[in-house]
Amino acid sequence: MNQELLRIVENIARDKNIDKELIFLDLEEAMVSAARKHFGEPESNIVVSIDRNNGQITAFKDEVQIDIKRLGRIPAQTAKQVIIQKIRAGERDSIYAEFVQRTGEIISGTVVRYESGTVIINLDRWTEGFMPRSEQIMGQTHRAGERIRCLILDVKETSNQVKIILSRTHPDFIRRLFELEVPEINEKIIEIRALAREAGYRTKVAVASMDDKVDPVGACVGVRGSRIKNIVDELGGEKIDIVRWNESSQVLVSNALMPAKVSEIALCFELGRATVVVDDDQLSLAIGKHGQNVRLAARLTGWDIDILTPDEYNQGIERLSSCIKMVEEAKDTLVDKLIALGVITVPDLEDVGVEPLINELNINANLAEKLIAAATEESRRMADESKQKEAEKQLAQQTKAGDNEK
Repeated sequence: MNQELLRIVENIARDKNIDKELIFLDLEEAMVSAARKHFGEPESNIVVSIDRNNGQITAFKDEVQIDIKRLGRIPAQTAKQVIIQKIRAGERDSIYAEFVQRTGEIISGTVVRYESGTVIINLDRWTEGFMPRSEQIMGQTHRAGERIRCLILDVKETSNQVKIILSRTHPDFIRRLFELEVPEINEKIIEIRALAREAGYRTKVAVASMDDKVDPVGACVGVRGSRIKNIVDELGGEKIDIVRWNESSQVLVSNALMPAKVSEIALCFELGRATVVVDDDQLSLAIGKHGQNVRLAARLTGWDIDILTPDEYNQGIERLSSCIKMVEEAKDTLVDKLIALGVITVPDLEDVGVEPLINELNINANLAEKLIAAATEESRRMADESKQKEAEKQLAQQTKAGDNEK
């Protein structure tokens, strides 16, 4: 029987991934609880020890040896309940310790079922993961028995279970997929410098090579697109743009807006804004469906990006020039200096404020204040004009609708 005890402990330790010593300690504590219940003395001095080599059990009450096997059925039931609770607690601790270290890794599992929109995924024989609706790629459904890869997003320890939160929408899921599919990334030859994602629709990944002989974009795409295809298939057809990283913000913004071709870029470091000029036939490409391309490019580069056509750009410059000419002390060269500063429109000038004009353009405080005041007044006038045009447009639409009814 003693050898059988050792085998049981061995099996539990292996199956539950619990340290054998902890199981022995739990068994000893459970037997102490059973003995105290048997004798009806909760505070009595009872010691139980199990020999780790032969499984021999010895017990003492007040330094007098007792036979633990003769305690009866009720104490035995007490011991059973205690050991079950202890093993479950040990199992939870083991699961938590294992998975909390794996946070941020990709893991494979089998879909078990849906519960109120949450996908329950079996990660191994004893562990289930939870993928909430918010962490699922929109439009994708998973059937029971399907193998699925997810990112371990978070591990939470509750009173009765360890909750492993999984995700397929987190940007790091894309990052880990690239590490699996592109050996150069895992080997640190290629580095993912930035990543912006709208899960289920589109992702932009900016990559740079640590080796001049390795093309980062080509390596990520793979021969005939094989590597990127595997990632796209995993994501259910989500579009992925591989962007070549550049330390120059102008070049990076231009790369991030691809496939659109950029004609000109003006950066305003004071506002963190990039004004990008594209030809009329490139405007829809640059903006993207529902503004997705420019939105992702902005998140990828860290710049607030405004897309303008050449006509809009020129109109902005003309209005800015007219506004500045209203200030008597302003010189004609001031417009060029403002453009070089990234100030393209009257609202830009209003947003920049007085201090950058003084510090960057070396103009006196009085002139700077007059320029900002003129810009504020002109911006108000532009807003009024915009409201009036919108009102006229709505009136024209209502009139047209009335004529059609007649």
